[in-house]
Amino acid sequence: METTLELALRVFIVDDEPPARSRLRDLIGDCSEQLPLEIVGEAGNGQEALNKLLETPADVVLLDIRMPEMDGIELAQHLAKLTKPPVIVFTTAYDSYAIKAFELHAIDYLLKPIRLGRLFEALTRAREAVPVETAVLRELLPEPRKHLSIHERGKIILVPVEHILFLRAELKYITVRTLEHEYLLEESLTALEKEFAARFVRVHRNCLVAKEAIEGFEKGGEEGESGWQVKLKGIDELLAISRRQQHIVKEFG
Repeated sequence: METTLELALRVFIVDDEPPARSRLRDLIGDCSEQLPLEIVGEAGNGQEALNKLLETPADVVLLDIRMPEMDGIELAQHLAKLTKPPVIVFTTAYDSYAIKAFELHAIDYLLKPIRLGRLFEALTRAREAVPVETAVLRELLPEPRKHLSIHERGKIILVPVEHILFLRAELKYITVRTLEHEYLLEESLTALEKEFAARFVRVHRNCLVAKEAIEGFEKGGEEGESGWQVKLKGIDELLAISRRQQHIVKEFG
């Protein structure tokens, strides 16, 4: 009995619809007659899933794709930042593009309504599967993320991208600034610039600002800079504009 518990595959369910979660629980119960499984938790949205998975690690997450606020593919990107990322098995009622993309990258998925035999097969394979890389998940989701995930005091905080005023590289971290808070993020500024090109503009080699947050420009940059600084709505801090980027003064002024 103790050996079975040690070998049990820890399963976590994420779906915004309670009936869908209930069906998966029932199917997993049926699968557990032949495969050692343990349901360690469930969640109805992305933030709840992140918080619970930090407290209770899982080996495999059955993850719905279509959910309000944050879809499953974006959530999978945030889960990939966990110390030991779970294997993701997507559950989906749609569509041909997603299915072809999953097959191309050998990512497992379950079509709704989920069948017992197919779930058993996916959970059996999950024992040997390797977590999907974040770069691959971004290929599956061509749109930018709606949130950045911040590790802070043992939790993962989801910061809506639309609330971010600027992103500034400092040593190995990115300072993420909103009206109320500053957060530290371990990502590449270049990669963030590429992903969020429609929302942010580079003002300096180490800084991106939200286009919609630009209030105006002032003279008085540091020596070696262009002499221009950008003022953002709601904060007093002025950000230096490098000589290479001073064209934004005309573009946004």
